[in-house]
Amino acid sequence: MVNKATKPTDNLIGRDAWNIQLDNNGHLKHFLTTEGLGTDILTQILDTAESFADINEKSVKKVPLLRGKTIVNLFFEASTRTRTTFELAAKRLSADVLNINISTSATSKGETLLDTLQNIQAMHCDMFVVRHSDSGAAHYIANNVAPNISVINAGDGSHAHPTQAMLDMFTIRRNKGANFGNLRVAIVGDILHSRVARSQIHALNNLNTGEVRVIAPKTLLPVDIENMGVNVFHDLHTGIKNADVVIMLRLQKERMQGALLPSEQEYFKLYGLTEEKLQAAKSDVIVMHPGPINRGVEIDSTVADGKHSVILDQVSYGIAVRMAVMTMTLGREKVAGDNTGDNK
Repeated sequence: MVNKATKPTDNLIGRDAWNIQLDNNGHLKHFLTTEGLGTDILTQILDTAESFADINEKSVKKVPLLRGKTIVNLFFEASTRTRTTFELAAKRLSADVLNINISTSATSKGETLLDTLQNIQAMHCDMFVVRHSDSGAAHYIANNVAPNISVINAGDGSHAHPTQAMLDMFTIRRNKGANFGNLRVAIVGDILHSRVARSQIHALNNLNTGEVRVIAPKTLLPVDIENMGVNVFHDLHTGIKNADVVIMLRLQKERMQGALLPSEQEYFKLYGLTEEKLQAAKSDVIVMHPGPINRGVEIDSTVADGKHSVILDQVSYGIAVRMAVMTMTLGREKVAGDNTGDNK
């Protein structure tokens, strides 16, 4: 846990989030949130990811861009998909990867987070990939690491999950084209507890998406959600009508306090996505989900595995997007040139 004396607070989030993300030349140094980053930076991430998107098809799946760099996965929360894709992304860039088991680390024995960071950076690492249950933890770490170290936020509390949002944007762009201005995107489910939804909304608006909708019961919406530049719906059919993209979210029961829903069965009846309900969207709609999927709770298996689903594409594209972010932060002098390098 974060030491109470130095616990991250929401005052840190938003006040200087995008200021510390960029270096003096306006290049990405840390990637903590999609909020406040302009269209140019987000588009550069997508363009850079495009150069890595087909690396899975190559016989040799490595490029030498981050050879000699050391990347530390520092996960204070359990994760399979995110940690694995970060590890694969780093290895495919030829970086050395260190996975820290927090459950057996010194922080579980009483050491402060700051002491842990200082000890790890004394090993001459170059990047921390951080997941933490406290909102603001990644910002706190970025403000306290050595100047030569970059920090990527792999999810902090209910605040942000920027690489997930960008792999979602990449999935949309690959399926719908680069002009987000023509798109109507609907995000359905537990917006209140979702760091993914917040990062998606900021990214979609920064990419000038035509319309961003959120659909949920009132108990699963932040009170100020309209201020984020979205249109709010409480009825699923109305909310996804003529949508180009439907993004389903997991019910995050581990973060819920009190009875916010009558039952999972009732939630599925009203907000679960089925083939019948999906007919309200456009005929070429794509269906997305950041995972893990709760089948029969937020989405029916016929939709999750159906012709409109691009859920597995999201997982594949996550590697390319995380390669892009790592390259842009640790190899800032190289991103303007050839991102592929040689495969020898």
